[in-house]
Amino acid sequence: MRTLILGGARSGKSAYAENLVTAGVSGPGAVDYVATGRHDPDDTDWESRIDRHRARRPADWTTVEGDAAEHLRGLDDGRTVLVDDLGTWLTAQIDDAQAWDLPRGSIADRVDDLVDAITRCRGTLVVVSPETGLGVIPETAAGRLFRDELGALNARVAEACDEVALVVAGLPTTLKSASSAAISPAVRTEPAAPQSIPAPVAAAAPAAAPTTVVAGTEARPEPTAGPEAAEFPSITPPDAAVAAQARDRQLLLTKPAGSLGRLEDLSVWVASCQSACPPHDFTRARVVVFAGDHGVARAGVSAYPSEVTGQMVANIVSGGAAVNTIAAVSGAGVRVEDISVETDTAPQVRSHKVCRSSGSIDREDAMTAEQTLAAIAAGRAIADEEVDAGADLLIAGEMGIGNTTPATVLIAALTGTEPVAAVGRGTGVDDAGWMRKTAAIRDALRRARPVLGDPLALLRTSSGADLAAMAGFLAQAAVRRTPVVLDGVVVTASALLAEALAPGAGAWWVAGHRSTEPAHIMALQRLQLEPIIEMDMRLGEGSGALLALPVLRSAIVTLAHMATFESAGVSTEGNTDATRSQATAEPAGDR
Repeated sequence: MRTLILGGARSGKSAYAENLVTAGVSGPGAVDYVATGRHDPDDTDWESRIDRHRARRPADWTTVEGDAAEHLRGLDDGRTVLVDDLGTWLTAQIDDAQAWDLPRGSIADRVDDLVDAITRCRGTLVVVSPETGLGVIPETAAGRLFRDELGALNARVAEACDEVALVVAGLPTTLKSASSAAISPAVRTEPAAPQSIPAPVAAAAPAAAPTTVVAGTEARPEPTAGPEAAEFPSITPPDAAVAAQARDRQLLLTKPAGSLGRLEDLSVWVASCQSACPPHDFTRARVVVFAGDHGVARAGVSAYPSEVTGQMVANIVSGGAAVNTIAAVSGAGVRVEDISVETDTAPQVRSHKVCRSSGSIDREDAMTAEQTLAAIAAGRAIADEEVDAGADLLIAGEMGIGNTTPATVLIAALTGTEPVAAVGRGTGVDDAGWMRKTAAIRDALRRARPVLGDPLALLRTSSGADLAAMAGFLAQAAVRRTPVVLDGVVVTASALLAEALAPGAGAWWVAGHRSTEPAHIMALQRLQLEPIIEMDMRLGEGSGALLALPVLRSAIVTLAHMATFESAGVSTEGNTDATRSQATAEPAGDR
């Protein structure tokens, strides 16, 4: 039996491993403790740690300081070996090879030798290793080398072991069990692509401002799209001249300059998007909910099972979801589109379906290259349908169990954030669920990092058909010069990719709210967006953006309908140049 114990610094991983070994030992003197940390007489703190570890081990254990791989190969069947830990082992190997300034892979022969010895080990083996996503590793060349080498080593050892556990605050969570067929290796060399299915063709554009839009039902072949689906024209920015006019008009209104705070900035942004001062209220605000399932949900990253996605699509269609009720009071229509739901949904919401679920991104690609292009094309088509039907404000919402996991992977990858700092509670997972989610995101990040410079490849590898469709939707809205209110972490992750596909698209967006997800805060900072509201929400569906819509409408009506000092006969005495200067600073919309 081979077991890998992972954990961060001071997590209790070593103590847990020692207890595990003690409980399974058949007799005295049957344990070999392979100590990988090397002595350094000049480092008194390090030497004291070694002494503390040695003191808590039973006296009849045999301490081995030497070549771990060689010792494992010579192990008798009846012996038990505890290797603690792979982090200090890896450091020693890099030191010996003087490889800190060399490319990754320079010690591949040593790593291969150790993994082979672990795989062939005939006795009982417990290996302790630091989890790279749960520690502070400096952002230096040496730090990145260590992180990448250790992450790859952990993945290979996890695949070779029968059981894997993650320890946080002394509490273990099983990630891989010898008795559970549901847990499979963290790495697959030949990932299986998600199954594509036929979907119906869209009918004519939806009627004006219904609560929920359903598309047509004619059958069509499997969705396809060429490379042009990801090729966007240059984005025309909002009208800077009109923005200047709006700022000037703010100075004429019966109030101290700047006294309406961000309402004034928002009014300037809307005016520039509409190329009209004063701006007009939105006549057809629309929220489109992109629905899709994610294979990674099977790893226990959500508090709900995947079948809830299809059930919630039906709930939205019938008008019973939060997005429907909030949209009703915010003055917006709702449309739901099944992009990649695993279960069957009503034909009328499948006009742009790409596949049944996206792949489990911790071990396989989310989509094929063809599906990625088809998803982007679907999002672009949905945006075109809405704008052509008269929409003058768009909101992207989402519905999908497990979708905060790919969203967090995308954001962490693009911002260089470690999983432990980016992972939130999503649908409300408990501590064990949070640890499973963190581990899945760690594995997915390992697959995402090699393709960071290629937005299409990153979408294919690490997102999902629903997220890719939202990226196409957000970028195409900017092409069509239509303002967008962004919702939570999933939509904002898609916005990061939309900006990469269509640089400048972000000028057409405002952030509706800031959710409780840590990754959402990071994404907003990356996009330089300040949210309109903050209500501690984490629902999705477009709900936060819809709550911000009345604030945006208020910004419009104040600029458009407030009286001016002249029309109201109000004196402007005291409205000094210094006061006016508060309102003439460049607000850059909501950015």
